[in-house]
Amino acid sequence: MSPASAEIGIIGGSGLYAVDSIEQLEELKIDTPFGQPSDHLMVGRMSGRRVAFLARHGRGHRLTPTEINYRANIYAMKSLGVERIVAAGAVGSMKEEIRPMDIVLPDQFFDRTRQRASTFFGEGLVAHVSFADPICSELRGRLSTAARGANARVHDGGTYLCMEGPQFSTRAESHVYRSWGVSVIGMTNLQEAKLAREAEICYATMALVTDYDCWHVSEEAVTTEMVIGYLNRNSATARRVIADVVAAMPAGRSCGCGSALAGAILTDPKSVPDATRRKLQLLVGKYLS
Repeated sequence: MSPASAEIGIIGGSGLYAVDSIEQLEELKIDTPFGQPSDHLMVGRMSGRRVAFLARHGRGHRLTPTEINYRANIYAMKSLGVERIVAAGAVGSMKEEIRPMDIVLPDQFFDRTRQRASTFFGEGLVAHVSFADPICSELRGRLSTAARGANARVHDGGTYLCMEGPQFSTRAESHVYRSWGVSVIGMTNLQEAKLAREAEICYATMALVTDYDCWHVSEEAVTTEMVIGYLNRNSATARRVIADVVAAMPAGRSCGCGSALAGAILTDPKSVPDATRRKLQLLVGKYLS
């Protein structure tokens, strides 16, 4: 494995802009066919494994959820050889029993975004990957074990509703989403999961609960100060969970994420434009040869 490579990717959201346990750190500026990632990738060793860390919103939190270049972020991870991505980010709770400071490990998503690119395909190449189960169950299981080992209050499974933002929900929206039975609400993780599946990368997310959204009449309406306060309190737990997951990760994969594109490409290889073929060579080269 070359120095500029990694097997495990870590994407940190609001409040998790760095992981201080990465050693032999190298900062990489990566160009992709889809533009620049959110920030330079920090590559090094954690628990004896090669990892790559990316601050989803950029250092200094410069990017709104809609402004994040999700395609460049996932492509950059793929270009380093990443096979698994562990993500973390702030969410609001939509259930009474899911309290601030809890960790939710979603196994489903519901899409309420409207302005985001969420596929690598197009421009003469069509693929439809299976997304019925959007989270890698193997990776989520390891996150669950690590989170419980860190004495976190864990909810294993649930639906993450991804909204556009950057505004928080209205009360009317919050009550409707709650009636749908979703578990948490956030603004970022769905596009990552879709693109990771297309890139044949395992993906699981650690949803860090900061508030009850605005449906909870006995709680004050969500504010940025509230979110940041809870994030600062549980960021240490998130870092410990990530370190434990990395340490326990097996070398090989037994899930189907690594072959998600097998049978998914509908376009006749002879019909794929040369420019598109070059652009997506990293992702589909083995299927178009």
